[in-house]
Amino acid sequence: MDERDNFSWNVMLGGYAKAGFFDDALNLYYQMLWVGIKPDLYTFPCVLRTCAGIPDLERGRELHVHVVRFGYESDVDVTNALITMYAKCGDVCSARRVFDGIAHKDLISWNAVISGYVENEKCLQGLELFSMMQNRPVEPDVMTMTSVISACEVMCDMRLGMVIHGYVTKAGFVQNTSVGNSLIHMYAKSGKLEEAEQVFARMESKDVISWTAMISGFEKNGFPSKAVDAYEKMKLEGLEPDEVTLASVLAACSCLGFLDVGIEIHERARKRRILSYPMVANMLIDMYSKCKCVDKAVEVFRRTSAKNVITWTSMILGFRINGRSFEALNVFRQMLFELPPNMVVLVVVLSACSKIGALMCGKEIHAYALRNGLASEDYLPNAILDMYVKCGRMELAKKQFKIHGSKDVTSWNIMLSGYARQGYGSLAVGLFSEMIEAGVDPNDITFLALLCACSGSGMVSEGWQYFNSIKQRYNITPNLKHYTCMVDLLGRSGHLKEAHEFIEKMPIKPDAGVWGALLNACRIHRHVDLGQLAAKSIFEMDSQSVGYYVLLCNLYADNGRWDEVARVRNLMRERGLFVDPGCSWVEVKGNVNAFLSGDESHPQIKEIYAVLNSFYARMRTEIPDFPGSSQADVIEMSKAEIFCGHSERLAVGFALINTTPGTPISVTKNLYMCSGCHNTVKFISRIVRREITVRDTEQFHHFKDGSCSCGDEGYWGRRV
Repeated sequence: MDERDNFSWNVMLGGYAKAGFFDDALNLYYQMLWVGIKPDLYTFPCVLRTCAGIPDLERGRELHVHVVRFGYESDVDVTNALITMYAKCGDVCSARRVFDGIAHKDLISWNAVISGYVENEKCLQGLELFSMMQNRPVEPDVMTMTSVISACEVMCDMRLGMVIHGYVTKAGFVQNTSVGNSLIHMYAKSGKLEEAEQVFARMESKDVISWTAMISGFEKNGFPSKAVDAYEKMKLEGLEPDEVTLASVLAACSCLGFLDVGIEIHERARKRRILSYPMVANMLIDMYSKCKCVDKAVEVFRRTSAKNVITWTSMILGFRINGRSFEALNVFRQMLFELPPNMVVLVVVLSACSKIGALMCGKEIHAYALRNGLASEDYLPNAILDMYVKCGRMELAKKQFKIHGSKDVTSWNIMLSGYARQGYGSLAVGLFSEMIEAGVDPNDITFLALLCACSGSGMVSEGWQYFNSIKQRYNITPNLKHYTCMVDLLGRSGHLKEAHEFIEKMPIKPDAGVWGALLNACRIHRHVDLGQLAAKSIFEMDSQSVGYYVLLCNLYADNGRWDEVARVRNLMRERGLFVDPGCSWVEVKGNVNAFLSGDESHPQIKEIYAVLNSFYARMRTEIPDFPGSSQADVIEMSKAEIFCGHSERLAVGFALINTTPGTPISVTKNLYMCSGCHNTVKFISRIVRREITVRDTEQFHHFKDGSCSCGDEGYWGRRV
């Protein structure tokens, strides 16, 4: 165009602004000034909305100066745009000053400042302004009422919310879809789903937002099945869900394990080209992870270009809950190159460190939290404490516990559980006394830790005292886990008959866990008949948990009943159940190394076997009855291979090669430790004069100078 007037410039400005090209719109405005075109009352509302969209408060203030300079400060359309700009940029004080300076306020002026207060969570001021509005010759409209209802929602003031509900009904706004949607959101957020459903049912016209509000309300209030049902009904109505709808339904599918519905939503999102929305991608990762399809979650993660903190957290958590903590740590390290982790990410990663005993990685995260001022934030202190406890470093845990500024019952429970796992029953009892003296009220988890500590240390009378005090002294109703601990306490100490009688007299129906504790006790003490009775009760309630089949196989194997072992293993195959392969992790120089049973792909496998074989040769020379020569030893090693895997030997051998002499070695494994591995590691600790710690699925084994902290009683296949 050769000649451009105000209209031409305003059209271009409006086009850029509506298309979301805010920077281009602002640049065009400054070009307009440069060529000498004076902005008019149509220019400023458009440019101010552009500043609000960015948002850019400094530019907005500069434009306010221009408004005054060009004499438009008294135009109500321009001042309304100024109010909106300041509110969107978070400066509600300036928005209110502009509002107060308007001589003739219209409805848009009132709505702009009321919604500005609500959007900036200054809801009380917004409601006060609404009250003032009642005494002015201005009638509220739909926008006014949606803002006021949103204020009640943010404040969680249901009493006022119900009053406003009555007001909109009387004023004739209740059938408006936007007002109805706001009411549904308000009631759903406060947990009043019955009222939300009533509003929804009475709406004559429902849009996508209406259905999404109900679906989200059901999901967030613990009714995921109703959320999925509402989604199915929405589809029957012919409405196309948006990204918020799909994210809410995916969250419900995650809770329910509805993989089929999740896959259908994934396909719908792909066809509608909304997989790029972070909320959809994040919920897909979460859904696949919780449905045990973590590889599908990885696919979604890799294809997500705009990863945010939640994306990374979802993937790390997905690996963690699927037992792939090693990969969780690798993803965390990748994340550090992309964006800084927040407190939630650190809690999840510390949990992964705890699972595989990655002490150095856990220490690095602790140091990162200290450097960035996060070490005392929310759940992080307890997560750090838990990491040290589960890595078996009770001295470090005690230091963290001591400096923990706001110890709650969870902090005490973590320490109690640590002492229980280490077999320090007397220390756990002493710590519990300190807890009571400190005025901290115990909860049900406290007594679980105490009973486990008593069980691991054979403290039967103390265990009975604590169990009886749960209800009598602390008014806590014992749950099935407490009864399980008592059965374990009695059974481990050899009181099998008393343990069985205890189960028979329980005031609540025992579950598979209670009978499983008895089965484990029967395995330890080789009581086949009672063990079979326990197994029969277990499989009537739970026929899919592999651990119970393994316990039964162990019981039969220890008593030489190999036909029964074969029968149980055939039953497992028929039901599609398999024992996880043995896997051990060892941390060397800050890197976690994983070893699977039978896996010879490690680059140093030849050196590892050479080191181990040298120890085996020396054991044959120094130990007269070294296993492996008789047929019975061959059978024993065969069954141990099934239930142990010997992966910890590879981890120990690797650590010996790659660390300096005298360095303590810490190994974590996913199965029980067998007698062969136990004796081997004992021997190695004596020869190399190193402390070696192995954390198996049940307890810690601290090897030093040829002896173990368990007293040779805490490994699989021990003779009683």
